Amino acid sequence: MTGAHLHLHDSSEAQPVGPHVRNLVLGVLIPLVLATIVGLIALWPSGETPSIEAGVRTDATIVETRPCADVVETPAPPEGEPGGEQDAGECREADVRVDSGPDEGVETVVPLPFGVGAPEFEAGDAVVLGAIPDAPLDSRYEVLDFQRDLPLIWLTAVFAVAVVVLSGWKGLAALAGLGVSMLVLLVFVLPALLTGGPPLLVAIVGASVIMIVTLYLAHGASIRTSVALIGTLVSLALTGLLGALFTSLAHFTGLSGDAAAYLGTVNAEIDVRGLLLAGLVIGALGVLDDVTVTQSAAVWELAAADPAASRRSLLAAGLRIGREHVAATVNTLVLAYVGASLPLLMLFSVAGQGVTDIITTEAVAQEIVRALVGGLGIIAAVPVTTALAVVAVRGRPHRPAGRRAARAASPR
Repeated sequence: MTGAHLHLHDSSEAQPVGPHVRNLVLGVLIPLVLATIVGLIALWPSGETPSIEAGVRTDATIVETRPCADVVETPAPPEGEPGGEQDAGECREADVRVDSGPDEGVETVVPLPFGVGAPEFEAGDAVVLGAIPDAPLDSRYEVLDFQRDLPLIWLTAVFAVAVVVLSGWKGLAALAGLGVSMLVLLVFVLPALLTGGPPLLVAIVGASVIMIVTLYLAHGASIRTSVALIGTLVSLALTGLLGALFTSLAHFTGLSGDAAAYLGTVNAEIDVRGLLLAGLVIGALGVLDDVTVTQSAAVWELAAADPAASRRSLLAAGLRIGREHVAATVNTLVLAYVGASLPLLMLFSVAGQGVTDIITTEAVAQEIVRALVGGLGIIAAVPVTTALAVVAVRGRPHRPAGRRAARAASPR
């Protein structure tokens, strides 16, 4: 992918561009791509990825459920309080058939979770068992959870079909891009973070790889797509820098969540606070993609609709479209983060804490910083991408047709 031999086709674009614009875009894009490749090589995970013993998991099917055979005695409560002997009907157990592992085909009895909020299991349910391999058969297994692979497979299939039916070949390309995104996250981002890589750099490099591949897959190799890509990468870097600044100013520790705190004990080299930044960058990635592609396409269509439009009028029109897009997108981003932390907000409300106390708690403040920094990245993406697109479609100062004709007719 070098110089004059990099083919960025304009067949699908409303406004073809001249070679000077093509060279300008390539002059910006190629260093960004090369920097991404260098970062990918330098940050590629090396060494052994830390792991923990999560126990043996086995597939099984519930054959029959019933009350426990024995009544469980509990200590007598203080006078006037409910409790005492537990009703045997509350305790449940099940006959299960083991469907995988060394005991495949064997039936055994396992206890079922019971009590307030416990899931209800019925005959025929596919479940996941936790196993202690060396224990006797009658105490070897316990029910961990339902198996959810089949519903997820069906939902994924419906989603893929819907995308292809609506978007055709572009839909297939978008699905391929989604697969690339997951591959980058699983093969590069997660292992690099687990082996102690710098989270912000890992996230930016991983996000850049995802953007470079998925944008060209979904929208084709063109100047218009390249402009959107440059706008995305610039806005993404700004988002990361703002996230780093406000994460430091807010004195986040990264230990407010159980998962992050536990990761810190698994591998001391993991920068738990840096994981906040990595999550922020990757979380803002998809929204930035949407904004930059839309702005680039909007400017191209505006230029096609009015070939005589000047740079200034195109920029103004593009920014008007961007303002509407930002208003909707920022609201979507904030609501997504609020929805993710809704149980936590409810917990604080039940505890009787004031609004200020709730907002400044690290667990909630993290989500606020994610949403607002992501929103700032989106806001920055609009003028950056719009200006780049205007320069691309109006690579040279525009002269009205009458002035060009007068100049051509004037004696030399």
